[in-house]
Amino acid sequence: MYKPTYTINNKILSYIGSIEASREVIENAPLVPAYEAKFRQEAIIRTVHHGTHIEGNPLDTGEVAAVLEGEEIDARDRDIQEILNYRKVLSYIDRKKREVTEKDLLAIHKLTVERLLRSDASGKYRKTQVVVKNSKTGEVSFKPPEAALVAGLVKDFFGWLSDSEASDFHPVLVAGITHYVLAYIHPFVDGNGRASRAIATMVLFQRGYDVKKFFSIEEYFDRNAPRYYKTLQSVSNQKVESLSDRDLTPWLEYFCEGLAEELNRVKEKVKKLSLDVKLKGKTGQIALSERQLKLVEFIETYGSVSNKQWRTLLREYSDDTILRDLKDLQKKKLIKKKGSTKGAVYILR
Repeated sequence: MYKPTYTINNKILSYIGSIEASREVIENAPLVPAYEAKFRQEAIIRTVHHGTHIEGNPLDTGEVAAVLEGEEIDARDRDIQEILNYRKVLSYIDRKKREVTEKDLLAIHKLTVERLLRSDASGKYRKTQVVVKNSKTGEVSFKPPEAALVAGLVKDFFGWLSDSEASDFHPVLVAGITHYVLAYIHPFVDGNGRASRAIATMVLFQRGYDVKKFFSIEEYFDRNAPRYYKTLQSVSNQKVESLSDRDLTPWLEYFCEGLAEELNRVKEKVKKLSLDVKLKGKTGQIALSERQLKLVEFIETYGSVSNKQWRTLLREYSDDTILRDLKDLQKKKLIKKKGSTKGAVYILR
Protein backbone atom coordinates (compact mmCIF):
# COMPACT_ATOMS: atom_id res chain seq x y z
CA MET A 1 0.00 0.00 0.00
CA TYR A 2 1.18 3.52 -0.73
CA LYS A 3 2.58 5.55 2.19
CA PRO A 4 3.52 9.22 1.73
CA THR A 5 6.89 10.59 2.81
CA TYR A 6 7.16 14.21 3.93
CA THR A 7 8.25 16.43 6.81
CA ILE A 8 5.99 18.83 8.69
CA ASN A 9 8.15 21.94 8.82
CA ASN A 10 7.55 25.47 10.10
CA LYS A 11 6.37 26.72 6.72
CA ILE A 12 3.69 24.04 6.43
CA LEU A 13 2.58 24.63 10.01
CA SER A 14 2.35 28.36 9.38
CA TYR A 15 0.32 27.92 6.20
CA ILE A 16 -2.08 25.48 7.85
CA GLY A 17 -2.49 27.91 10.75
CA SER A 18 -3.39 30.63 8.26
CA ILE A 19 -5.83 28.29 6.49
CA GLU A 20 -7.57 27.47 9.76
CA ALA A 21 -7.83 31.14 10.73
CA SER A 22 -9.30 32.13 7.36
CA ARG A 23 -11.68 29.19 7.40
CA GLU A 24 -12.99 30.23 10.81
CA VAL A 25 -13.72 33.78 9.63
CA ILE A 26 -15.32 32.71 6.33
CA GLU A 27 -17.55 30.02 7.82
CA ASN A 28 -18.80 32.29 10.60
CA ALA A 29 -19.20 35.50 8.61
CA PRO A 30 -22.74 36.96 8.78
CA LEU A 31 -23.37 37.12 5.03
CA VAL A 32 -26.82 37.29 3.52
CA PRO A 33 -27.77 34.37 1.22
CA ALA A 34 -27.48 36.53 -1.89
CA TYR A 35 -23.82 37.26 -1.16
CA GLU A 36 -23.09 33.60 -0.47
CA ALA A 37 -24.66 32.57 -3.77
CA LYS A 38 -22.62 35.23 -5.56
CA PHE A 39 -19.36 34.08 -3.96
CA ARG A 40 -20.04 30.46 -4.92
CA GLN A 41 -20.85 31.37 -8.51
CA GLU A 42 -17.71 33.49 -8.78
CA ALA A 43 -15.66 30.58 -7.40
CA ILE A 44 -17.15 28.26 -10.01
CA ILE A 45 -16.30 30.64 -12.85
CA ARG A 46 -12.75 31.15 -11.55
CA THR A 47 -12.21 27.42 -11.05
CA VAL A 48 -13.48 26.52 -14.53
CA HIS A 49 -11.49 29.31 -16.16
CA HIS A 50 -8.19 28.75 -14.38
CA GLY A 51 -8.52 24.98 -14.30
CA THR A 52 -8.71 24.89 -18.10
CA HIS A 53 -6.52 27.93 -18.83
CA ILE A 54 -3.54 26.31 -17.12
CA GLU A 55 -3.93 23.47 -19.63
CA GLY A 56 -3.92 25.87 -22.59
CA ASN A 57 -7.55 26.90 -23.00
CA PRO A 58 -7.50 30.51 -24.36
CA LEU A 59 -10.94 31.67 -23.18
CA ASP A 60 -10.92 34.54 -20.67
CA THR A 61 -13.06 34.81 -17.54
CA GLY A 62 -15.82 36.78 -19.30
CA GLU A 63 -16.03 34.23 -22.10
CA VAL A 64 -16.13 31.37 -19.60
CA ALA A 65 -18.97 33.08 -17.71
CA ALA A 66 -20.87 33.53 -20.99
CA VAL A 67 -20.46 29.85 -21.90
CA LEU A 68 -21.69 28.79 -18.47
CA GLU A 69 -24.72 31.05 -18.93
CA GLY A 70 -25.53 29.30 -22.20
CA GLU A 71 -24.55 32.20 -24.43
CA GLU A 72 -22.89 31.74 -27.80
CA ILE A 73 -19.33 33.02 -28.20
CA ASP A 74 -16.84 33.09 -31.04
CA ALA A 75 -14.45 30.29 -30.04
CA ARG A 76 -13.30 26.83 -31.06
CA ASP A 77 -15.74 24.02 -30.29
CA ARG A 78 -13.03 22.19 -28.34
CA ASP A 79 -12.35 25.18 -26.08
CA ILE A 80 -16.05 25.57 -25.34
CA GLN A 81 -16.42 21.85 -24.69
CA GLU A 82 -13.58 21.90 -22.16
CA ILE A 83 -15.44 24.63 -20.24
CA LEU A 84 -18.73 22.74 -20.26
CA ASN A 85 -17.00 19.55 -19.21
CA TYR A 86 -15.21 21.09 -16.26
CA ARG A 87 -18.45 22.62 -15.03
CA LYS A 88 -19.92 19.11 -15.03
CA VAL A 89 -16.92 17.94 -13.01
CA LEU A 90 -17.63 20.60 -10.36
CA SER A 91 -21.28 19.55 -10.26
CA TYR A 92 -20.15 15.97 -9.69
CA ILE A 93 -17.94 17.10 -6.81
CA ASP A 94 -20.85 19.02 -5.26
CA ARG A 95 -23.02 15.90 -5.26
CA LYS A 96 -20.37 13.66 -3.71
CA LYS A 97 -21.05 12.94 -0.05
CA ARG A 98 -19.29 9.63 0.52
CA GLU A 99 -15.66 8.56 0.62
CA VAL A 100 -13.60 9.42 -2.47
CA THR A 101 -12.78 6.26 -4.43
CA GLU A 102 -11.11 5.04 -7.60
CA LYS A 103 -14.53 5.03 -9.26
CA ASP A 104 -14.70 8.80 -8.73
CA LEU A 105 -11.37 9.25 -10.51
CA LEU A 106 -12.64 7.34 -13.54
CA ALA A 107 -15.99 9.16 -13.51
CA ILE A 108 -14.33 12.58 -13.25
CA HIS A 109 -11.95 11.79 -16.09
CA LYS A 110 -14.85 10.68 -18.28
CA LEU A 111 -16.62 13.99 -17.62
CA THR A 112 -13.40 15.94 -18.21
CA VAL A 113 -12.78 14.53 -21.69
CA GLU A 114 -16.36 14.06 -22.88
CA ARG A 115 -16.45 14.59 -26.66
CA LEU A 116 -12.69 15.35 -26.57
CA LEU A 117 -11.26 11.82 -26.47
CA ARG A 118 -12.37 8.54 -28.03
CA SER A 119 -14.67 6.41 -25.89
CA ASP A 120 -11.95 3.75 -25.43
CA ALA A 121 -9.75 6.37 -23.71
CA SER A 122 -12.48 8.18 -21.73
CA GLY A 123 -12.56 7.14 -18.08
CA LYS A 124 -10.05 4.37 -18.81
CA TYR A 125 -6.40 4.04 -17.89
CA ARG A 126 -3.84 4.57 -20.60
CA LYS A 127 -2.33 1.59 -22.38
CA THR A 128 0.66 3.44 -23.82
CA GLN A 129 3.63 5.34 -22.48
CA VAL A 130 3.26 9.13 -22.34
CA VAL A 131 5.71 11.93 -21.57
CA VAL A 132 5.29 15.47 -20.30
CA LYS A 133 7.07 18.04 -22.46
CA ASN A 134 7.92 21.71 -22.06
CA SER A 135 5.42 23.41 -24.39
CA LYS A 136 8.01 26.02 -25.43
CA THR A 137 11.19 23.97 -25.85
CA GLY A 138 9.73 20.54 -26.58
CA GLU A 139 12.08 19.09 -23.98
CA VAL A 140 10.80 16.06 -22.03
CA SER A 141 10.43 17.30 -18.46
CA PHE A 142 8.88 14.20 -16.91
CA LYS A 143 8.27 10.57 -17.85
CA PRO A 144 5.38 9.01 -15.89
CA PRO A 145 5.31 5.34 -14.86
CA GLU A 146 4.86 2.66 -17.51
CA ALA A 147 1.28 1.97 -18.57
CA ALA A 148 1.39 -1.55 -17.13
CA LEU A 149 1.98 -0.09 -13.64
CA VAL A 150 -0.82 2.47 -13.67
CA ALA A 151 -3.73 0.36 -12.40
CA GLY A 152 -1.68 -1.05 -9.53
CA LEU A 153 -0.33 2.34 -8.47
CA VAL A 154 -3.80 3.89 -8.49
CA LYS A 155 -5.22 0.98 -6.50
CA ASP A 156 -2.42 1.25 -3.92
CA PHE A 157 -3.00 4.98 -3.53
CA PHE A 158 -6.76 4.70 -2.99
CA GLY A 159 -6.07 1.88 -0.54
CA TRP A 160 -4.08 4.39 1.52
CA LEU A 161 -6.69 7.14 1.06
CA SER A 162 -9.44 4.91 2.49
CA ASP A 163 -7.23 3.57 5.30
CA SER A 164 -7.69 4.75 8.87
CA GLU A 165 -4.13 6.07 8.86
CA ALA A 166 -5.01 8.69 6.23
CA SER A 167 -7.93 9.88 8.36
CA ASP A 168 -5.39 11.02 10.97
CA PHE A 169 -3.71 13.37 8.48
CA HIS A 170 -4.81 16.98 8.19
CA PRO A 171 -7.33 17.23 5.29
CA VAL A 172 -5.22 19.86 3.50
CA LEU A 173 -2.22 17.52 3.51
CA VAL A 174 -4.35 14.63 2.25
CA ALA A 175 -5.61 16.81 -0.61
CA GLY A 176 -2.10 17.91 -1.49
CA ILE A 177 -0.83 14.33 -1.44
CA THR A 178 -3.77 13.27 -3.63
CA HIS A 179 -3.02 15.97 -6.18
CA TYR A 180 0.64 15.05 -6.43
CA VAL A 181 0.25 11.26 -6.56
CA LEU A 182 -2.39 11.27 -9.29
CA ALA A 183 -0.49 13.86 -11.33
CA TYR A 184 2.65 11.71 -11.01
CA ILE A 185 0.96 8.45 -12.01
CA HIS A 186 -0.61 10.24 -14.99
CA PRO A 187 -3.26 7.53 -15.36
CA PHE A 188 -4.78 8.79 -18.62
CA VAL A 189 -3.65 9.80 -22.09
CA ASP A 190 -5.04 13.32 -21.52
CA GLY A 191 -6.86 15.31 -18.84
CA ASN A 192 -4.58 14.22 -15.98
CA GLY A 193 -4.07 17.71 -14.51
CA ARG A 194 -7.75 18.55 -14.41
CA ALA A 195 -8.66 15.13 -12.97
CA SER A 196 -5.92 15.33 -10.31
CA ARG A 197 -6.94 18.80 -9.18
CA ALA A 198 -10.62 17.86 -9.15
CA ILE A 199 -10.05 14.78 -7.00
CA ALA A 200 -7.90 16.84 -4.61
CA THR A 201 -10.74 19.37 -4.29
CA MET A 202 -13.20 16.53 -3.71
CA VAL A 203 -11.00 15.23 -0.89
CA LEU A 204 -11.02 18.68 0.73
CA PHE A 205 -14.80 18.95 0.46
CA GLN A 206 -15.44 15.40 1.66
CA ARG A 207 -13.25 15.95 4.72
CA GLY A 208 -15.02 19.12 5.84
CA TYR A 209 -12.93 21.76 4.09
CA ASP A 210 -15.31 23.07 1.47
CA VAL A 211 -15.15 26.49 3.25
CA LYS A 212 -18.58 27.38 1.86
CA LYS A 213 -17.19 26.66 -1.63
CA PHE A 214 -16.02 30.27 -1.89
CA PHE A 215 -12.47 29.53 -3.05
CA SER A 216 -10.58 28.44 -6.16
CA ILE A 217 -7.09 27.05 -5.62
CA GLU A 218 -6.96 26.57 -9.39
CA GLU A 219 -6.52 30.33 -9.71
CA TYR A 220 -3.41 30.23 -7.54
CA PHE A 221 -1.88 27.48 -9.69
CA ASP A 222 -2.69 29.27 -12.94
CA ARG A 223 -1.39 32.69 -11.89
CA ASN A 224 2.13 31.28 -11.89
CA ALA A 225 1.87 28.12 -13.94
CA PRO A 226 5.65 27.71 -14.41
CA ARG A 227 6.11 27.49 -10.64
CA TYR A 228 3.24 24.99 -10.38
CA TYR A 229 4.79 22.64 -12.94
CA LYS A 230 8.33 23.21 -11.67
CA THR A 231 7.31 22.23 -8.13
CA LEU A 232 5.57 19.08 -9.34
CA GLN A 233 8.58 18.15 -11.45
CA SER A 234 11.07 18.79 -8.65
CA VAL A 235 9.46 15.96 -6.70
CA SER A 236 8.75 13.72 -9.70
CA ASN A 237 12.38 13.84 -10.85
CA GLN A 238 13.80 12.69 -7.53
CA LYS A 239 16.13 9.68 -7.94
CA VAL A 240 14.25 7.19 -5.75
CA GLU A 241 12.99 3.66 -6.26
CA SER A 242 9.28 3.91 -5.45
CA LEU A 243 6.44 6.40 -5.28
CA SER A 244 6.32 6.03 -1.50
CA ASP A 245 9.98 7.09 -1.26
CA ARG A 246 9.41 10.48 -2.89
CA ASP A 247 9.77 13.37 -0.44
CA LEU A 248 6.60 15.43 -0.93
CA THR A 249 7.67 18.23 1.43
CA PRO A 250 8.43 20.83 -1.30
CA TRP A 251 5.12 20.13 -3.02
CA LEU A 252 3.10 20.23 0.22
CA GLU A 253 4.73 23.55 1.15
CA TYR A 254 3.61 24.95 -2.19
CA PHE A 255 0.12 23.44 -2.01
CA CYS A 256 -0.50 24.73 1.53
CA GLU A 257 0.88 28.15 0.58
CA GLY A 258 -1.58 28.32 -2.33
CA LEU A 259 -4.62 27.39 -0.28
CA ALA A 260 -3.56 29.76 2.51
CA GLU A 261 -3.17 32.66 0.06
CA GLU A 262 -6.47 31.96 -1.68
CA LEU A 263 -8.46 31.61 1.55
CA ASN A 264 -6.88 34.76 2.96
CA ARG A 265 -7.97 36.65 -0.15
CA VAL A 266 -11.51 35.30 0.24
CA LYS A 267 -11.45 36.09 3.97
CA GLU A 268 -10.62 39.74 3.35
CA LYS A 269 -13.38 40.03 0.78
CA VAL A 270 -15.88 38.37 3.11
CA LYS A 271 -14.93 40.68 5.97
CA LYS A 272 -15.68 43.72 3.82
CA LEU A 273 -19.14 42.37 3.09
CA SER A 274 -19.89 41.27 6.63
CA LEU A 275 -21.48 43.21 9.44
CA ASP A 276 -19.73 43.29 12.75
CA VAL A 277 -20.73 40.54 15.20
CA LYS A 278 -22.51 43.07 17.40
CA LEU A 279 -24.66 44.10 14.46
CA LYS A 280 -25.37 40.48 13.60
CA GLY A 281 -26.56 39.93 17.15
CA LYS A 282 -28.89 42.90 16.90
CA THR A 283 -30.30 42.55 13.46
CA GLY A 284 -29.56 39.13 11.98
CA GLN A 285 -28.82 39.09 8.28
CA ILE A 286 -29.69 42.29 6.43
CA ALA A 287 -29.15 42.90 2.72
CA LEU A 288 -27.15 46.07 2.18
CA SER A 289 -25.90 47.71 -0.98
CA GLU A 290 -22.19 48.28 -1.56
CA ARG A 291 -22.66 51.98 -0.68
CA GLN A 292 -24.45 51.13 2.55
CA LEU A 293 -21.75 48.64 3.49
CA LYS A 294 -19.13 51.35 3.07
CA LEU A 295 -21.13 53.70 5.27
CA VAL A 296 -21.65 51.09 8.01
CA GLU A 297 -17.99 50.01 7.93
CA PHE A 298 -16.89 53.67 8.22
CA ILE A 299 -19.17 54.24 11.22
CA GLU A 300 -17.95 51.00 12.86
CA THR A 301 -14.34 52.10 12.41
CA TYR A 302 -14.61 55.79 13.33
CA GLY A 303 -17.73 55.88 15.52
CA SER A 304 -19.77 58.17 13.26
CA VAL A 305 -19.99 59.67 9.79
CA SER A 306 -20.73 63.33 9.04
CA ASN A 307 -22.16 64.92 5.92
CA LYS A 308 -18.68 66.03 4.87
CA GLN A 309 -17.24 62.56 5.45
CA TRP A 310 -19.86 60.62 3.49
CA ARG A 311 -19.51 63.03 0.58
CA THR A 312 -15.78 62.22 0.50
CA LEU A 313 -16.32 58.50 1.07
CA LEU A 314 -18.83 58.21 -1.77
CA ARG A 315 -17.84 61.16 -3.95
CA GLU A 316 -18.99 59.45 -7.18
CA TYR A 317 -22.63 59.45 -6.01
CA SER A 318 -25.09 62.33 -5.63
CA ASP A 319 -26.19 63.68 -2.26
CA ASP A 320 -29.75 62.50 -2.93
CA THR A 321 -28.57 58.93 -3.52
CA ILE A 322 -26.51 58.83 -0.32
CA LEU A 323 -29.25 60.45 1.75
CA ARG A 324 -31.67 57.74 0.53
CA ASP A 325 -29.15 55.13 1.65
CA LEU A 326 -28.84 56.75 5.07
CA LYS A 327 -32.61 56.92 5.48
CA ASP A 328 -32.85 53.23 4.55
CA LEU A 329 -30.22 52.35 7.14
CA GLN A 330 -32.21 54.30 9.74
CA LYS A 331 -35.35 52.48 8.70
CA LYS A 332 -33.55 49.17 9.15
CA LYS A 333 -32.54 50.38 12.62
CA LEU A 334 -28.83 50.04 11.98
CA ILE A 335 -27.96 53.71 12.46
CA LYS A 336 -29.49 56.85 13.94
CA LYS A 337 -29.05 60.53 13.19
CA LYS A 338 -27.70 63.00 15.75
CA GLY A 339 -27.71 66.78 15.49
CA SER A 340 -29.12 69.39 13.11
CA THR A 341 -29.27 69.03 9.31
CA LYS A 342 -25.96 70.77 8.51
CA GLY A 343 -24.07 69.43 11.50
CA ALA A 344 -25.73 66.03 11.60
CA VAL A 345 -23.73 62.85 12.17
CA TYR A 346 -24.86 59.26 11.92
CA ILE A 347 -23.93 56.65 14.53
CA LEU A 348 -24.75 52.99 15.11
CA ARG A 349 -27.84 52.23 17.11
